[in-house]
Amino acid sequence: MTHLPRPSAALTAGLAAIALWGALASLAVAAGPIPPFQMVAMTFALGAGLGFVRAAWAGRAGRALLRWPAPVWALGVGGLFGYHALYFAALQLAPPAEANLVNYLWPLLIVLLAAPFAGAGLRWPHLAGAVLGLAGVGVLALGRGVAFEAQHALGYALALGCAFVWSGYSVLSRRFGDTPTDAVAAFCAASAVLSLLCHLAFETTRWPDSYLAWGAVVLLGLGPTGAAFYLWDHAVKRGDIGLLGALSYATPILSTALLVLLGLAPLTWTLPIAGALVVAGAVLAGRAR
Repeated sequence: MTHLPRPSAALTAGLAAIALWGALASLAVAAGPIPPFQMVAMTFALGAGLGFVRAAWAGRAGRALLRWPAPVWALGVGGLFGYHALYFAALQLAPPAEANLVNYLWPLLIVLLAAPFAGAGLRWPHLAGAVLGLAGVGVLALGRGVAFEAQHALGYALALGCAFVWSGYSVLSRRFGDTPTDAVAAFCAASAVLSLLCHLAFETTRWPDSYLAWGAVVLLGLGPTGAAFYLWDHAVKRGDIGLLGALSYATPILSTALLVLLGLAPLTWTLPIAGALVVAGAVLAGRAR
């Protein structure tokens, strides 16, 4: 009888992060029409608090959590804040379906960039799995109707910037493997402050209008923009980054499926096909192990 290998702690952490990101869209809908930078400031502040509490529980609290080399600060804040700033700008300048399709090049880019920037070999199962995952996201987008138009070129360029920023952050984090995951708390705190400044400069404050909405904001801060970042940091520093890249295409599939289950989006024929492609890609990428 053949026994499947047990997933490593790093792979388990990566899968948990992907699952949490799959809940982001549903929680954002439940939170209501809160301005984007205000939402990031609120949820990242909660995510930072989660990290500081976690570090204090382990006896690592204090100023040491803020004392990181400049390159570490640049990568962490540039990755977390830079990605979200570009993403919201892209959604302002391009239709969401098209912008998200371009944005979800980041898992494929993780696979492609892992070899030159993280020292991880480019294995064909990783690449083939990521391509199948991208095909699944493409099928999902086609079901919503996509039409790339020249007038939205800047928005598409910003979405492509999102893909490069997040894939770069994920891959380059591996080069700072000695930096503990506690550092993510400092990155979240700095990103919350920058988001607050952007909110005060460009947006009008709008608070959640119900207990349900407030609960969704708290869950966002503790989950998709909190625990997920700590889990992902551990995963990309210790795990098979090519496999994680391919598996990341489960995020939009899980997100859409949860929206359908909650009655927030219609069920279309593209969802099961997209899901099958992503699962096939994940199984294929897993052969590299």
